[in-house]
Amino acid sequence: MISNMWYAIAASSQVKAGYITTLRRLSKDLALYRDPRGALHCVYDMCAHRGASFERGKVCNDGIKCPFHGIEYNTKGQATLIPSDGKANPKNLSRFHLTTFPVIEVDEIIYLWYGKGEPSPSPRPLPHIGNMAYDEIQVPWTTHYSRVIENQLDVSHLPFVHHNTIGKGNKTLVNGPKFVFESPNEMIHSANNAVDHGQLPKSNEDAAIRSTYMTFRWPNTWVNHISDKLNIMAYFVPVDDENTLLCLRFYNRFTGLEALDRLIAKFGSIGNRVVQNQDRVIVQTQRPKRSDLKINENLVQADRPIIEYRKRRAELIAAADETSEKSPQAAKPSEHDA
Repeated sequence: MISNMWYAIAASSQVKAGYITTLRRLSKDLALYRDPRGALHCVYDMCAHRGASFERGKVCNDGIKCPFHGIEYNTKGQATLIPSDGKANPKNLSRFHLTTFPVIEVDEIIYLWYGKGEPSPSPRPLPHIGNMAYDEIQVPWTTHYSRVIENQLDVSHLPFVHHNTIGKGNKTLVNGPKFVFESPNEMIHSANNAVDHGQLPKSNEDAAIRSTYMTFRWPNTWVNHISDKLNIMAYFVPVDDENTLLCLRFYNRFTGLEALDRLIAKFGSIGNRVVQNQDRVIVQTQRPKRSDLKINENLVQADRPIIEYRKRRAELIAAADETSEKSPQAAKPSEHDA
């Protein structure tokens, strides 16, 4: 993973008031919960006493209680009570401390700060999805999250993998694909495939961003802007080095009636599931599982968005490494190069 970035890791709806939700994300076991005010908190899912999970624990006061021996922790991860020692015990409990992780919520998505030190400003809301009803599906893929992201940047596979769905028309020739950077960590790209009649494909410079286009934001969110009334959004959640959770949302505002648009979104999710499954069975066969700039692939013009993704990802990893080296008190995460 790329250090010092906000990763989308789960839907806000997965963490309900009064319950602890345990998840594996970014090669870490996490426990998330909400305090009485609804604020979200995240800790490493391992009690500081004897390593039990908080999965069967309870939310109590402003923190959580371990299900094994009832040790209570506040929202800062500090132990506030060890029942076996008694409420009046004056012992210093500082050694009973949980690792905490900064988390925020944007667009009803939970983001976790993966890095050291103070987090950067919160991610901006994603483009084009405000005020739209949506439905979400989550599908596990047995490959590195970089491969799943690259699949959404790949336009030349459409007439082959999706020949009977979104790739109909035998448009095998790829013009461009056009891409531009809106900011250092946000790339817009557009597919402009055509039927091959013997013509040469247009270059990136000669191609154009079409009305239907895609926005990728590092490290792991993507929006396909189809129209002002329809968008497909994805966030690619790293579970560990060889497993990813693809979270797909179908957004629409076809009627303006929320209940009806939510129903439409549910049917849209059926289509999303079919299309992603066509991708999944192929992408999971790619080797190596993790992509990189130099992995002995022979890339072509149609792969330019993928090349740009790999270049920027490498730059961000290098920048995070340099920051860590300049801050000896802040050790690099052990999974920084995953």
